[in-house]
Amino acid sequence: MFDTAQYEDKMKKAVAHFEEELKKVRTGRAHAGMLDGIEVEAYGTKMPLNQVANVNAPEAQLITVTPFDPSMVAVISAAIRESRGQDFNPSDDGRIVRVPVPALTEERRKQMVKQAGEKVEEARIALRNVRQDALKDAKRAKDNKELSEDDIKLIEKEIDGLMSEMSALIDAAFKTKEKDILTV
Repeated sequence: MFDTAQYEDKMKKAVAHFEEELKKVRTGRAHAGMLDGIEVEAYGTKMPLNQVANVNAPEAQLITVTPFDPSMVAVISAAIRESRGQDFNPSDDGRIVRVPVPALTEERRKQMVKQAGEKVEEARIALRNVRQDALKDAKRAKDNKELSEDDIKLIEKEIDGLMSEMSALIDAAFKTKEKDILTV
């Protein structure tokens, strides 16, 4: 019999990836995850920021970055300033980098919702690709006389049910994030 568990697992991973991506879309409040994805030139190689410093959000509008090596302060500050899409302007006192998180304007909020919407579409595409793979594999099994026509219909129904379930999870996560972004 055809096993749909592997496809369900792939769909769950796509949803989990989507939720991680949504965390990167910022709302009006500061959180340490806003600086995820920033890489710093350290000791001759590029390293993620969280491997060369502690990142904290002590206040709603401020992120602090405390480097493990104080000589890295200027490099970290420059890397944060150059990160695309965030518009951060960090300042440092020689020991700690302070990153004030500006309040979002209405225009910027709408832009953030649009950015989150693009991530929704990417997640849906990933789900559709998994669905296509499952249906191709089922058809291949039918062609090899391992499955009957009725089995194929049951598999399609099961895969479509999974698609609906995962799409609902994506929609719910998006609605929550949209509400978060638009709340002043």
